[in-house]
Amino acid sequence: MCLAKPEEAHYGGGIVVNPELNQRLKGWTTLGNAKVEIQESEDGNRYIVASNRNGTLDGFTQKFNLEKDKLYMFSAWLRVSQGKAHIAAMFKTQYGNKIAGWAMSQKGCWSMLKGGIVVNSSGPAHLYFETKDTSVDIDIMADSISLQPFTHEEWKSHQDQNIEKIRKRKVKFQAIDQHGQPLANAIISIKQNKPGFPFGCAINQNILSNIAYQNWFVSRFKYTVFENEMKWISTESSRGIENYNLADALLKFAKTHNIQTRGHNIFWDDPKYQPSWLGGLSTNDLWNATNQRINSIMKRYQRQLIHWDVVNENLHFSYFESKLGNKASSIFYEKANKIDWKTTPFLNEYNTIEESRDGAATPAKYLQKIKQMRQDGYKGPLGIGLESHFQYANLPYIRASLDQLASAKLPIWITELDVKPGPNQAAYLEQVIREVHAHAGVNGIIMWSAWSPQGCYTMCLTDNNFKNLATGDVVDKFLSELRVVAGLNGTTDSNGYFATSLFHGEYEAKISHPSALPESYNLTRFNVASIDEARERTMHVKINA
Repeated sequence: MCLAKPEEAHYGGGIVVNPELNQRLKGWTTLGNAKVEIQESEDGNRYIVASNRNGTLDGFTQKFNLEKDKLYMFSAWLRVSQGKAHIAAMFKTQYGNKIAGWAMSQKGCWSMLKGGIVVNSSGPAHLYFETKDTSVDIDIMADSISLQPFTHEEWKSHQDQNIEKIRKRKVKFQAIDQHGQPLANAIISIKQNKPGFPFGCAINQNILSNIAYQNWFVSRFKYTVFENEMKWISTESSRGIENYNLADALLKFAKTHNIQTRGHNIFWDDPKYQPSWLGGLSTNDLWNATNQRINSIMKRYQRQLIHWDVVNENLHFSYFESKLGNKASSIFYEKANKIDWKTTPFLNEYNTIEESRDGAATPAKYLQKIKQMRQDGYKGPLGIGLESHFQYANLPYIRASLDQLASAKLPIWITELDVKPGPNQAAYLEQVIREVHAHAGVNGIIMWSAWSPQGCYTMCLTDNNFKNLATGDVVDKFLSELRVVAGLNGTTDSNGYFATSLFHGEYEAKISHPSALPESYNLTRFNVASIDEARERTMHVKINA
């Protein structure tokens, strides 16, 4: 989104002094050797300008005293004097610099930078803006700058409100007798048969021969992805000799237990993860090899998967683009959509919502990639895959990043969620799960915790005896909150009504009453679906005796 005029500052600017620059440079000081001034547009809007020369990153700054255990949402509207620039909002603290967010800014209109930070200790911090695009002299302009603190209690309250609004729905039951009359003081018993929100975990070949692993997994998850078994480097290590045995066996296992599977992946743009024989091919031969690969794997698993990661990590890397041209990814996605048009093709990237320091796959860059693919000719369906490999939980950054990505109006999945080991690993995991689940744009979550006796990729959920670790307890707690396994009971009022709020999913309900035998009452099955414009917020279910 790029506007002719910036919108007003969020939260009235929060703790920012002079957020709209109406008091000229009050509250703002020069950083380094930049020339800083206030300019005014024809409509009277004032904004701050930092003129950078000779590739410097100097500009303007404002000092804040940040408080420990508070979460800060940040936003600003940015513009540059020429071309385009990828700009980061930074906070310089006594413990180092923290990135608050990124924006792709351009000449002639205003782009919004939205992000946030958490701080580990109270102290001073200086806000400034930085760009690595210094090949030419660029002036950075900013307006409507906001920094708003929240307590953890306030943050959780907002999460709960969102979950109630987007993941649950009010259900009003009415019990009636055989004459169609309301039945008062009847007991409504509700059981969830299938949760509505997809939550799963990766698996690998170790599950095929380990009954304990199987039992632990299938009792929890109905969604999965294979760790390595579908990748090109695994299925065709020697050219022309394809081996899908492990992928076939894992898919058969998943189907046997009614577990839905993501396809990961057809291509991987990282040069390190290519079949060894690929590197020496000519351009024409490489096209032949990629055509064989995409046809082979997709026709084999056609209409058996819920997603395809078509070109993995193609914001960070460009192996195929460097050899086949800049439109290679768009061509692959077009082919994928033609072969298996019922299965959504996904982009899949890391360091998008994990507080990006490399800047390669920020929300701004992700949206730019989608736009470029459309311009290159791919007009088909597309999904946003967010790997989500976290070191810690910067919840404001996550929320702001998801807000930006949701503007594309495409399905968003958390595809490889884990948290690096440390004393707060389980706590961070719980915070991240709750944050992404509370966002309306997120359609599903897959954990990247496939078990191996030698250890997991980054984060295990169990030990080698399949006893939960602290991270596994977090997952079980979350699952228990999503599910109504049995025993949710309510009593109807004098008009035969009982109301409750239920997570989306498939349910069954029955009634019992002292005046009749239990077997004389019908079992009613119903589906609690998400609310759209065609649905009322409260759904009504009648249960007949």
